[in-house]
Amino acid sequence: MPRRRSPSLIVADRPILSRSIFFVLGCLATTAFAPVGWGFLAPLLLLPFLYACLTLSPRDASQLALWFGFGLFLCGTYWIYISVHVFGEAPLWIAVLLMFGLVLLMSFYIWLTGWLISRLAIGEPWLLLIVAPAVWVSIEWLRGWALSGFPWLALGYSQIDLPLAGWAPVLGVYGVSIMLLLSTTALVISFRIRGRQQLVAIAIVLLPWIVGAGLGRVEWTESAGSMIQSTLVQGGVPQDQKWLPGQLQPTLDYYRRETQLARTSEIVVWPEVAVPSLTDLVEDYIALLEADSRATGQTIMFGILERTYVRNDKPTIYNSVVMLDGNRRQIYRKRHLVPFGEYFPVPDRVREWLRMMSLPHNDLQAGADIQPLLVAANGARVSVAICYEDAYGAEQLYSMDDASLLVNVSNDAWFGDSIAPHQHLEIARMRALEVGRYVIRATNTGISAFIGPDGDILESGPQFQAASVTASVEPRKGSTPYMEWGNQPVIGWCLFIIAAFWLRARGSF
Repeated sequence: MPRRRSPSLIVADRPILSRSIFFVLGCLATTAFAPVGWGFLAPLLLLPFLYACLTLSPRDASQLALWFGFGLFLCGTYWIYISVHVFGEAPLWIAVLLMFGLVLLMSFYIWLTGWLISRLAIGEPWLLLIVAPAVWVSIEWLRGWALSGFPWLALGYSQIDLPLAGWAPVLGVYGVSIMLLLSTTALVISFRIRGRQQLVAIAIVLLPWIVGAGLGRVEWTESAGSMIQSTLVQGGVPQDQKWLPGQLQPTLDYYRRETQLARTSEIVVWPEVAVPSLTDLVEDYIALLEADSRATGQTIMFGILERTYVRNDKPTIYNSVVMLDGNRRQIYRKRHLVPFGEYFPVPDRVREWLRMMSLPHNDLQAGADIQPLLVAANGARVSVAICYEDAYGAEQLYSMDDASLLVNVSNDAWFGDSIAPHQHLEIARMRALEVGRYVIRATNTGISAFIGPDGDILESGPQFQAASVTASVEPRKGSTPYMEWGNQPVIGWCLFIIAAFWLRARGSF
């Protein structure tokens, strides 16, 4: 009977085959996220990754991890090319450079994950159980804020429709990730040991799912008033037409007409920069909306670029949401801007080159980190997130105790007919689940949706069409454990584990 070859020999003898397999596994991992939504595949696709970290040297494990990460982010974020080149009209080489630059940066995080897990686990199955979830989630959290952050494709999002999502109101999306890693790592261990220890490992495989299913039945928040009939209006204007001068008046007419038709709705929400202009250029139009709001008692919320002047200085432009309640004008200003989209962290010489190439080169101004809630005419207190701000859930927690409703406005037309709008909707669903609040989500070309406090989609609009969708939402009150703790328990524990085992590996313990 031939002897079984060790994984390290296979990797050494067939490096191209090994790396290709891990690249394909990374590509397949994107199917765990929307729009495919095969979240049950996530643990299966992570098995080879964790097994490599257990059985290979840090050097070999990290090389395979790099290729896994490259496949994951290449297939999961290819839409960056669409937004930069197709709609941003940047030269092809710039779009490719930016896309691959981000993919390589994100792949480095996965490389570091593989190296660190292998380094700290030192081939011991039970050490892997402790170390692997802590390392993965710590680095997942790190890439969510370092260098402005890119929290896309955090593993927890893939579980939004599965029992592990029950952990979200308790520990947030990173808590869901850690439970997924804990269960999957225990499964790896169960293949490597026998006897009672194997039974213990199998129990650990199942426990996060069983507890998650139980937590999913808990209603963490409660009603704070009667149901509110609401309408979201989706203009359906393609990104390459949105800013054409001839498109402005038809856009303005459409949004106002659809709002007037929804007279029985108490709150009407338009998408991010639904009005493709600057506030000071459309004051007459805003005055008409204010008159409509007074006449109907409606609250109207719309996205627009807000331009303000301070003395004789250059104008300041914000990406804002304006709320009209019939009596006053309230404003929320986007805080977390998109690098190379809304601001350009480049030297003046590069900015001048961008200007000469007729590329975007001016910075928007970020809003204040702490902003008051917007209060609708019916008293509903609204927490607003613009575009991908809702991917930074912890940044919104300061306002959640007092918020009775969440609104997310976005312009996912930048991503065309790609997987990005579906991924973004998945993120918005997780935010609703974490804090037990209804979400009204309005986007320019879809996917617009009403989301329940359990993360389920109540109503949604078609993509790439003009549409108005009406549903009733309920103001909520109360706190989930995640609202009270944020990410601190999960990340604090993970960092403690890494520090303790790093010192142990260096012989300092």
